[in-house]
Amino acid sequence: MVPGFEYVPYNDIEALKAKVDEINNTPDAQGRKRGLAAIMMEPLQGEGGIIPGNPEFFKAARELADESGALLMCDEVQIGMGRSGHLWGHQKLGIEPDVFTSAKALGGGVPIGAMMAKGAAADVLTPGTHASTYGGNPLACSAGVAVAKYMAENDLLANVEARGEQLAAGLEKIAEKYPGILGEVRGWGLLRGVVVNDDAGCTAGELVGDVMEEGLLLVPAGPSVVRFVPPLIVNEAQVAKALEMFEEAVAKRAAA
Repeated sequence: MVPGFEYVPYNDIEALKAKVDEINNTPDAQGRKRGLAAIMMEPLQGEGGIIPGNPEFFKAARELADESGALLMCDEVQIGMGRSGHLWGHQKLGIEPDVFTSAKALGGGVPIGAMMAKGAAADVLTPGTHASTYGGNPLACSAGVAVAKYMAENDLLANVEARGEQLAAGLEKIAEKYPGILGEVRGWGLLRGVVVNDDAGCTAGELVGDVMEEGLLLVPAGPSVVRFVPPLIVNEAQVAKALEMFEEAVAKRAAA
């Protein structure tokens, strides 16, 4: 791991406060004075199991960063560019970071990376000081402009909200029908996850394999969460069909 990073449990305010206090008031392993440089988090943890950020946790992070003269940084690579139902995931949490990053959906499939900074952060993280291999070439930037234009002209965020609610409601209905296999449904917009219970008799990865046999491409988020990340342009009929395929795979597991 990159040296200098220390970690706390996600959404744990007291653990975050304790870690910031430790960094600001105790020397490092070589006895040198140190201080908090930044707090960096995903607004919604993707690979960590589709865990939405808690607004109180992010408010506390914003306050701790300000008190320490540090930056608040958000990783928007997975939840950004409309997937949450807002353009950026941090907008659902009522805070404004000093720096946030974007990629993936920003280019609509074309490799791209970008970092946005404001205030004092923008004075330090100037163009060229923090680079991305794919970040600024003409093809990637043209793709980014095309994606942004399509989103603005087609009210894509409204579709994300509507289809996200449809997907969540459908997953909750399936989870209620098969409580021995499925647990909590969580997420925002069109990034949803459903927990596979510890005693389900299969892992999330194995259930994803079953669903692929039905013709639906999914991906796990850790060992116990099945992740749904459909295209932002998905329609009502397609979501309904995906839910049907998923339920068929779950039903077969339940009958086994």
